[in-house]
Amino acid sequence: MENEQIQAQAEEASREASRADATWQANTTSSSQTIRREQPKRISRAPAHLQDYVTGEHLTEEEEGDDQFLVLYTTADDPVSYDEAVKDIKWRQAMDAEIQAIEKNNTWELVELPKGMKKIGVKWVFKTKLNERGEVDKYKARLVVKGYEQRQGIDYSEVFSPVARWDTIRMILSLAALRSWEVFQLDVKSAFLHGELKEVVHIEQPEGYIRKGEEQKAYRLRKALYGLKQAPRAWYSRIEDYFNGEGFEKCSYEHTLFIKKEGGSFLVVSLYVDDLIFTGNDIKLCREFKASMQSVFDMTDLGRMKYFLGVEVHQTDAGIFLCQEKYAGELLTRFGMGSCNAVNNPMVPGTKLSSQEKGEEVNSTEYKQLIGSLMYITTTRPDIMYAVSFLSRFMAAPKEGHLLAAKRILRYLKGTIDFGVFYKKGSDNILKGYTDSDFAGDLDGGKSTSGYVFMIGDGAVAWSSRKQPIVTLSTTEAEYVAATTCACHSIWMKEVLNSVEEDYCKCITVFCDNSSSIKLSKNPVLHGRTKHINVRFHFIRDLIKKGEVELVYCGTKEQIADIMTKPLKLEDFVKLRMLLGVQEKKALN
Repeated sequence: MENEQIQAQAEEASREASRADATWQANTTSSSQTIRREQPKRISRAPAHLQDYVTGEHLTEEEEGDDQFLVLYTTADDPVSYDEAVKDIKWRQAMDAEIQAIEKNNTWELVELPKGMKKIGVKWVFKTKLNERGEVDKYKARLVVKGYEQRQGIDYSEVFSPVARWDTIRMILSLAALRSWEVFQLDVKSAFLHGELKEVVHIEQPEGYIRKGEEQKAYRLRKALYGLKQAPRAWYSRIEDYFNGEGFEKCSYEHTLFIKKEGGSFLVVSLYVDDLIFTGNDIKLCREFKASMQSVFDMTDLGRMKYFLGVEVHQTDAGIFLCQEKYAGELLTRFGMGSCNAVNNPMVPGTKLSSQEKGEEVNSTEYKQLIGSLMYITTTRPDIMYAVSFLSRFMAAPKEGHLLAAKRILRYLKGTIDFGVFYKKGSDNILKGYTDSDFAGDLDGGKSTSGYVFMIGDGAVAWSSRKQPIVTLSTTEAEYVAATTCACHSIWMKEVLNSVEEDYCKCITVFCDNSSSIKLSKNPVLHGRTKHINVRFHFIRDLIKKGEVELVYCGTKEQIADIMTKPLKLEDFVKLRMLLGVQEKKALN
């Protein structure tokens, strides 16, 4: 009995100990949790290599699923060989269409290869054509001659062919906006196939279209094919003959600009290889020209101009707006900056870079590709002209600092991706220029940077930022050299405009913010300090004396070309960007 009582007491003590232990563990856990909750939370920071990007870690679950945080720019995965393309019916159809176009145009004939003659190779090239919205327009297969196998003096001789300058195209669009003219666009299908060849050229039969039993034969070309060195020249000669036969006059200062005048009506056509834009003050002339082109060449009527060489053109009742939103988006994706943080200016004020920068060298090929792509965006974005031009000086051996500065331009584009130049309807049609220069801003050679901007109405039509070819000894001298460069370009622009509209302008006003340069341009003052200046830069004196150019003083705050010579403070940069006519697309609505 006594033993049973002892055993019962022991079991009870054990149960109490277990309960006490459980209570202690619970209290310990609770206390530990309380302590952990009271500990300060560590702030998580993204690593340095992600500082340019939006990582999304600050977004809520709802925001992460919202499409407004993502802008997707996809590029098509085009085949790179015939074997790859032939597996897909759409590319087979594209190749069939190309061969049919070649044979319909009587481009070649199958012959025995003459003894001692060499046949040139050919290759299929495939490209998915997109419209201005990034949607698939068509699948294009092009049979291209391996022109690098040609021999000068045997297979070809002269090869030069002009193309339209963007300054010319922007001037035409600016005039169209001011006058409320509609601008139309045509595309010549397989344009190079229309060019007549003078040389004897044989090519091999294309892959997939080799005639059975005649494998040893070659095609002798009657007309040009893409890839031939002389193909662009042959096509230009053909289209030039057409314009001459239709009563057009070729502009002596722009060989791709053709004008037709009938009484008070006129038609203006600008040619960029196989793409044509045309406008004028008489819609009847436009329709007649379109019908004539379609009767002579196989054409694609693109209607009103809306997408030209990667540039989006928006014709509205208020004017004409040019931008490269789609191209800029593709560029951001291509260089891995699609999710980068946006900044408000393309270059930090006071930025100083040289070819002797510290840091490791970066891939020069990728850097050149980036700068080249950014340079094309300056077609509609004068606000990044200085930054891109400045960074292009370091393409031989770029360093990390140069690449970082180039990435900043991409970050600026991310925040202003839909910005472009707007030509307002009904504004004044006066052509005026602005010229400016820094002084010895180049750390490597002590040279200065010239910049100019030309305006028609409220929109910029021409701009430039370029390192001067000589070292100048003073601010006056640097501004004088810049003014001469600007004046030379103004004469060319004036002649182009006068060929479109007779007596458009006789004297061009160029604004300069350096009074000493203005005095120097009018009289040989300060002879002791300017006698060494190369005679070519005194050309501006002759222009001013003849009354073709007038150099007028303007304050620094009103000097639009200042944005072309140096990185500016944000407030000044935004002001001058607006004066250039650069604005966002959504502001038009």
